[in-house]
Amino acid sequence: MINSYLAIVEEELKKLEYPDSPGELYEPIEYILALGGKRIRPILCLMAAELYGADIRSKQYTSIALAIEIFHNFSLVHDDIMDEAPLRRGKETVHQKWNRDIAILSGDVMLVQAYDAILKAENENFKDLIAQFNRSAIKVCEGQQYDMNFETSKRVNINDYIEMISLKTAELIGCSLKLGAIASNASKRDAELLYSFGLNLGLAFQIQDDYLDAFGESEKVGKQVGGDILANKKTYLMLKTLELANEQQKADIERALNYSPADKVEAILQIFNEVGVKQHTMEIIDGFFQKAVADLKMVSVEMDKKEGLSQLANYLMKRDH
Repeated sequence: MINSYLAIVEEELKKLEYPDSPGELYEPIEYILALGGKRIRPILCLMAAELYGADIRSKQYTSIALAIEIFHNFSLVHDDIMDEAPLRRGKETVHQKWNRDIAILSGDVMLVQAYDAILKAENENFKDLIAQFNRSAIKVCEGQQYDMNFETSKRVNINDYIEMISLKTAELIGCSLKLGAIASNASKRDAELLYSFGLNLGLAFQIQDDYLDAFGESEKVGKQVGGDILANKKTYLMLKTLELANEQQKADIERALNYSPADKVEAILQIFNEVGVKQHTMEIIDGFFQKAVADLKMVSVEMDKKEGLSQLANYLMKRDH
């Protein structure tokens, strides 16, 4: 079922055309968009619109889904620069393949393209769509700033972390669903419930992503395993470990921060295992997932019509990459 929505998104992406010159500006955009990924956000947008009888192959819906995917990839290009990440989806990041300045400028063009796509949708609810898109775009930027602040702050707790990923990751997932609902004239209550469903699903998704960063396989995850540890990211795993650790383990973590990269990852993963952080992480993931399920149940559409969203949510929670 999900593949049919994915096919629509991929078809729209293939329709994008770029000038030949300057190649340095447009080639990175084609590159990042061609790297694939799950296309979760545009798929969710189309699924939400279809709940209310929308013809999701119509331009007024596909263009909105396209805008979300372009914006998401724009944010990844810029985030990778700030995080100095070497890999994205198993391939070189844009700034690594070209250079930092090119990556910044290509990302800027992608942001403009995202707004252009919404404009081309010619949806009757354009003002509401652009207002929601703007709110969410700003929140995503706020989340990235908090994420960077956390790298040097000594006073980050689990609630701070949840708020940060709510902005940086979950917001755009919620926004995707809400835009689909707005575009197809859903009630305000349903639009908010779908937004909340997306937020809770996004929180579960991001914490699972953090889990896979620590305990996944590099070939499957598509990026450097242990990258969050190397970047001193204060993920749920690290914050919960510090909460559970004894004084000796806390001291060991402090020492490990100065180790060589491979030794640093190995030492901290060992402490993760010692305090049993895996189990705590799986419990909080399930908690947010159950909240998402409850939100979806309250959406005033027949359950059989919501089966696709339910299946996608379950798929995301069972992934290993």
